[in-house]
Parts: sequence; structure tokens; C-alpha cells
Amino acid sequence: MSSLPNLLTLSRILAVPLLVVLMWNASWFGYLIAFVVFCIAGATDYLDGYLARAQGTVSKLGVFLDPIADKIMVAGAIIMLVENDIVHGWTVIAAIIILIREITVSGLREYLAGIQVSIPVSQLAKWKTAFQMISLGALILAGAAEIRFTWLPAYEVGVATLWAAAILTLVTGYDYLRVGLKHMA
Repeated sequence: MSSLPNLLTLSRILAVPLLVVLMWNASWFGYLIAFVVFCIAGATDYLDGYLARAQGTVSKLGVFLDPIADKIMVAGAIIMLVENDIVHGWTVIAAIIILIREITVSGLREYLAGIQVSIPVSQLAKWKTAFQMISLGALILAGAAEIRFTWLPAYEVGVATLWAAAILTLVTGYDYLRVGLKHMA
């Protein structure tokens, strides 16, 4: 647990309550700090995996916690963005697609792990994650932009990349499900 990659992953999990509190009835400054926290947490997602591989310290705990940390962070951000009406209207559908896929793929991976089958993360799924993180970061920043930095197109960037992430989510979710169903017969 005390390896740096595992501590970075754990810090991402612990950042979620802070992110939620910062976005709860937030002023422009609260959103701005939430954006910084989200960006730092997102950077640890890349850094923990890189360090674990580079240092040869990939652990079972890290492999287990990393996807959980990602999903908790994404879910927390989406819930607060919908609650604060930053994500609204038809865009809520994109957010729901992302949440459904995250839960479904997690369940599928858990089932497949029980029968000792592993599905590697595809390059397209990595792009999905990148679009997802960019969109959520931009939408958090949009909370500050709406109040203080009205010239910043954060909302437009956030919505566009959220829909792109939702489309990639459907494609990658289908790919994982197709592979997983072969092992359920």
C-alpha cells in the first residue's frame, strides 16, 4: 500500500469528497479550486500507472483500486454537475450513458476476473477516458466561467467533449460486452 503509485491512486479516491464539497453551493472560486483538484486528480491517474510500470511496482491492490478511483471520481463529478444544473437538458443523457457504461464494464470485469479472464484496456477506451476527463474538467471550470470568466468557452468545450466521450463510451462498452459475453455461455 505504501508504494507511491498506490498512494497516488488512494489520493484520487480521497480527493472525491473534497471535489464534492468544493462544488456544493459553489462560488466561482469554489469551482475554480474544484477544477484544480480535478486536474491534479486526473494527472495522478496517468502518473500512478506510469510510475508503477517504470518502477516495476505494479501491485494487485493498485490494479484493483485504479479503475475504482477513476469511476468514483467520474461519478462524483457528474452527480455534482447535474445537481448544480451545469449538465442539464439532453446533455444529461450523455452523462447517464457514461455512468451506465462504467458500472456495466466494472461488473463485467468483476465477473470475468472470477473465471480468470482478463480484458485489456483498448486504445479507444483510453481515448474515451481522455475525452471524459477533458469534458468533466471543462464543465467544472464552466461553473467558474459562468459566474466570473464569461469569455471562457468552457461550457461549450465541456458539452462537446462529453458527447464525444458518450459516443466512445457506447463503442467501447459494446466491444467489452461482446468479448465478455463469449465467456458467459
